[in-house]
Amino acid sequence: MLGPLVFLLIHIAFVAAQDSLTVATDSNGNPIPAYSPARPPAVPLAVRSPYTSAWSSTSSNGTLNTNGVIFWPGRPLGWEGIVTVDGISYEYLGIGSTTLPKLPKLQPAVPLTVSYDSQYSNFTFAAGPVEVTASFLSSVLPTDLCRTSIPLSYLTTSARSTDNKDHSIQFYSDVNAAWAAFESNVTIQWDLYEGSNVITGSGNATGGSSSIYSWFVIRPHKLSKPLTVNRFIYLQKAYEFAEEMDVALWGNFTYSSSPMSAQNFSFESGFSGDLRYRYVMQNSLQDAVDMDYRPFAMREPVFAYAHDFGSVSSASVRYSIGSVQQPIVRYLTSQGVVPLQPWWSKCYGDIYQMINFHFNDFNQTEVLASQFENQLKTDVDAYYGANMAMAYSNSTPSIPPPYANSSQGYNGTDQFGEQYIFDPGNGYGFLDAQNFTGIAIPDVEEAQAYYSIVALSTRQIMGAYTFAVPPSSSGSSNTASNATEPLMFQKEISSDGNVNTVDVMYPAMPFFLYANPALLRYNLEPLYQNQEGGFYPNEYSMHDLGSHYPNATGHVEGDDEYMPVEESGNMILMSYAYYKFTSDAAYLQAHYPKLQQYASYLIQFSLTPGLQLSTDDFAGQLVNQTNLAIKGIVGLAAMGEIASIAKDEQSAANYSATALSFYTQWEGFAIDPSGTHTLLSYQWRSSYSLLYNTYPSLLLNLSIIPDSLFEMQSAFYPSVSQVFGVPLDSRHSYTKGDESMWTAATCSPETRRLFVNGLAYWLNETSTDRAFSDLFETIDTGSYPASPGPIYFIARPVVGGHFSLLALDKSKSLG
Repeated sequence: MLGPLVFLLIHIAFVAAQDSLTVATDSNGNPIPAYSPARPPAVPLAVRSPYTSAWSSTSSNGTLNTNGVIFWPGRPLGWEGIVTVDGISYEYLGIGSTTLPKLPKLQPAVPLTVSYDSQYSNFTFAAGPVEVTASFLSSVLPTDLCRTSIPLSYLTTSARSTDNKDHSIQFYSDVNAAWAAFESNVTIQWDLYEGSNVITGSGNATGGSSSIYSWFVIRPHKLSKPLTVNRFIYLQKAYEFAEEMDVALWGNFTYSSSPMSAQNFSFESGFSGDLRYRYVMQNSLQDAVDMDYRPFAMREPVFAYAHDFGSVSSASVRYSIGSVQQPIVRYLTSQGVVPLQPWWSKCYGDIYQMINFHFNDFNQTEVLASQFENQLKTDVDAYYGANMAMAYSNSTPSIPPPYANSSQGYNGTDQFGEQYIFDPGNGYGFLDAQNFTGIAIPDVEEAQAYYSIVALSTRQIMGAYTFAVPPSSSGSSNTASNATEPLMFQKEISSDGNVNTVDVMYPAMPFFLYANPALLRYNLEPLYQNQEGGFYPNEYSMHDLGSHYPNATGHVEGDDEYMPVEESGNMILMSYAYYKFTSDAAYLQAHYPKLQQYASYLIQFSLTPGLQLSTDDFAGQLVNQTNLAIKGIVGLAAMGEIASIAKDEQSAANYSATALSFYTQWEGFAIDPSGTHTLLSYQWRSSYSLLYNTYPSLLLNLSIIPDSLFEMQSAFYPSVSQVFGVPLDSRHSYTKGDESMWTAATCSPETRRLFVNGLAYWLNETSTDRAFSDLFETIDTGSYPASPGPIYFIARPVVGGHFSLLALDKSKSLG
């Protein structure tokens, strides 16, 4: 049922890849790359914003030059890469060669390794006597707001001789217009710029090694009159702040490169088949810009660069890529709805200056990215202990511990001396041989498993956010905007598409507390501005800031999704968490009246919420959900601390006493009479759920929940675990990865290991084929949930919850 055990596969593939005479293959003879630190369902390539989000699926053991490149929902994107060695061209990126006739001079590069960390995804290939590395850098720099706001990503492709000889080396790369439009029958327009100047192809493209060339591709409105000189500005306005199938309908897609140290640099746009055939045959382009604007389904236009390095032992080229929107968000203020400019415009100026800065900033960005990555590994090591951690470098993939078990039934002893049984014919996973409770995946270091999870999550988290310049004071709400700080907007990717969904921000919170708590404040600020500005009529917290990103226009009629206990508790807990990690008392004092309003609602409804949705709204409404109620109670405990900070001691005492009273009553409603676990819903025997909303009590040191409850739950979870973790609740066999990791942080080391290793095992074995899903089956192939209907949660920022262990560890140093 589970297929080949991946850790054994990785070990075999890696060893084989190091042997120049042997390459590991699957049952069909296709080359299999070695993955490190895990084999994710999709590898991030260019992930910088909701619209710059390109991935490579690993489905069917595929990689860059077999599965190509996809936008996060799964739609193909054209991104082609070829390296030519001594006249033979090797395709390493994309599947454009499938559109050409069979050419003796064109063949696929042989995949060797795939590795990733929090910043990079690296792919290595054999191309005859040369090793090719395609290195994709989407830097995550949480404390550098200017660089973080740039929606562009890097690709560096390098070639290195493996026989200590010089070889004639050329590089080719192109992109198509699928990056800029969804509809294939709408006319696309493009231009090539050198710096900020349009070029026609008549000049000498190799005139300056430091010149930056940028293809600009836009998806225009259907016009009734000819184009004008200012067509970019004119055409953008028609579809500002609109999407089609998650593709932005305004702004520019850009692809940039530079001659660098190449002997010859050339460019061309035109029909994909013509350009690729000509390059393979001639190893250069014609410095021509095709002015026949057309839909991308009509003689597919592509936009290409070629570099010729002559005879060398090594060479490298760099590209930058991304979708750029300006303005970036539509925002409701007391002066009406206003467009907001991207934060990068405040830092760098216009789009040409931003592209120039970003391209030339590569070396410094590398340094900063390395600092974050090194700190992440250090912190994972520190959490697990110096002798347990084993985090791998992306630059030189190491061999993960080989999986000790075969695909047949097996009895064994794990590294902790615990005897287990395993039968891949069922979905139970690894069981204790004595009591048949679940145990963690054996022979895998938990620290390595955890690193593989958080490293993969990092770029996905930040890829859901954009940063905007606040409106002027005359156009802001009743809460004054601080022009020195950005407003931060989140897209609820792949589910509702809302703006700043409170219960999507909330599960992502651990990452921000770990990486830069100020980001949480920037993300909360638009919500506070809207509600404190009088734009939301209900007494509880709003669910989101707008039904569809990037329109942050609120819900002036109060008709947003109804999750009052969920969102009111979330707002209180996120606000207090920001204070706890920064000691910014003024922040809580400024928002204290609104927080009091949320708390009043929780006093009325948190103990017995009635029929309400929780953040797990896909599972449906349920009366008096145990986990929802405890969120409200923990929120009231936090409110006691907030009131004390606000110098309102009488209210502080009241909130604390109410929280304690509610908790005592909650135990009577929520715990099964057997005393073994809490129930999914009050007094519903035979039910259970992950009690992840107890995590903030530990994270924020609220002491509202006794150790006995954590110990009871920790002992219970292994009794209901499956091969890929513990189901979210007893209604379904699926689970949530972020909520599993919140739960793991509340458990004993043994049960925590069960959660962590289970999620890492799912990463390696799942049949899902797109970006890191947070909702998946715990049985069978770990697929997307299929019942009661298909649910595809893809590329969502809630994977910030995977940082629960690191945020908890950091909180212990706060005092």
